[in-house]
Amino acid sequence: MNLRDLDYICAVADLKHFGRAAESCHVSQPTLSGQIKKLEDLLGVKLFERSHKGVRVTDIGEEIILIAREARDAAQRIKTAAASAQDPLAGNLSLGLIPTIAPYLIPLFVGKLQKAMPNLSVAYREDITDRLNEALLKGELDVAILATPPEDKSLSAIELYREPFWLLFPEYHELGNLEDASMKDVKEDDVLLLTEGHCFRDQALSICRPTQKTRRQSLRATSLETLINLVASGQGVTLVPALAMRGGWSPEMGLMSHELTDKGAERQIYLTYRKRFPRVEAVQALATLIQDGLPESVIAS
Repeated sequence: MNLRDLDYICAVADLKHFGRAAESCHVSQPTLSGQIKKLEDLLGVKLFERSHKGVRVTDIGEEIILIAREARDAAQRIKTAAASAQDPLAGNLSLGLIPTIAPYLIPLFVGKLQKAMPNLSVAYREDITDRLNEALLKGELDVAILATPPEDKSLSAIELYREPFWLLFPEYHELGNLEDASMKDVKEDDVLLLTEGHCFRDQALSICRPTQKTRRQSLRATSLETLINLVASGQGVTLVPALAMRGGWSPEMGLMSHELTDKGAERQIYLTYRKRFPRVEAVQALATLIQDGLPESVIAS
């Protein structure tokens, strides 16, 4: 048994397909299948059930693959610990960000990061919260910038900043007559929100009135930019986090905004990582660098 065998069984468990697993591991399917068969013979158990319907992980396979993931993570920590002993701010670092943060935050720190840590190579991944958390737990990501606190006890987080919410609306909208605004000033069928799966949608809904419904349920916006353009075309109003207000919209879009006065109309942003991640010094350095470059529209933690 070797670490490569563990890579193979984890890939099959994730992809539920021997061909795609072999491709992801950069080996031929016969090689992967043969090694898994040898491992099953060595252990004396079947890890997978193969049928015309696909691949299913057996009960004992689930247990063994969970241990395999832990073993792979431990092996990676050994390599990372050795590398960080030489220079904790060198090497590779994978960083995940949710879509309502990535395009607005990355430009604020990426240049400074390259200058401050020239030997650190950062790979960025943009995805929704659930998938980034899953990638963290699997060891596919080192750190992630999220708008929700860790729910798994194996994760830890540094509070980066608090971000107020703004209400965005067309310039001819009646909200423009107000000096400030709260959600009680918004018609209950006028709010456009992101589609389900985005944590910002849930956070926005948390400050809406209990009876409030989102307008035109057929709309399924998957990005803030889409929502902003819908508002510009007169389809309704929307909530926008403070950093997104720096989006540089053209004057021709005819948009106006108010910072919301509602209690709780903000979100806390976290830099989340595995507690056992050996390069905590790099995580802390990244957090400090991000906080040092924040605009006045957000509140550093």
